[in-house]
Amino acid sequence: MRIQTKVAAFVAVALAVVLAALIAVTVRGGEEGPAAADTPEEESALVRSDSHVLGEPGEQDVTFVEFLDFECEACGAAFPIVEDLREKYAGEVTFVARYFPLPGHFNAERAARAVESAARQGEFEAMYQKMYETQESWGEAQVPHDDLFRGFAEDIGLDMEQYDADYASPEVKERVQRDVDDGLSLGVQGTPTFFVNGEPFQPESVEDFSAVLDEALAE
Repeated sequence: MRIQTKVAAFVAVALAVVLAALIAVTVRGGEEGPAAADTPEEESALVRSDSHVLGEPGEQDVTFVEFLDFECEACGAAFPIVEDLREKYAGEVTFVARYFPLPGHFNAERAARAVESAARQGEFEAMYQKMYETQESWGEAQVPHDDLFRGFAEDIGLDMEQYDADYASPEVKERVQRDVDDGLSLGVQGTPTFFVNGEPFQPESVEDFSAVLDEALAE
């Protein structure tokens, strides 16, 4: 099954990736860490009005949030686990994806901008999935993959004039950075970082994902 084939990779790389991310984010944020941004009462730094929901929102008051980096191997290994959770808890749990490209990953911020550019044409999920499905072909590269990501946009049928404009725009760059800033204000230091109903969640096994969601749904 998909979960069984991916969990070993997830567990194996998670500690190394999170450690590397901790070092990278500490350099970016400084020793004291960033100050929390002012947050309107109707929103929170965890889920904004423009945060991307995967699929349809769940009917129950349970939210699963992931801060992710499309170049992160642990995020790539977690991707099929989250996909299976979405299928299992469809209609019940709201799944939210937040950008958190790490500075140590050469193409991570570019990938996030490509996904956000697709989102502006209603194709967030298609590009989100494309990034993970192709991660092995571009992850860890030390050269820019703008053209490759543009090819993904063509593959999913985007208006390329609009995509090019969005990909290069300050607005898309700022939109990605807002997710990063929110993550930092919440104490996110590496990827993937999960929250369930506003509480940080650190799984030690695949079973932990279902257990925490079952518990949240039962409350």
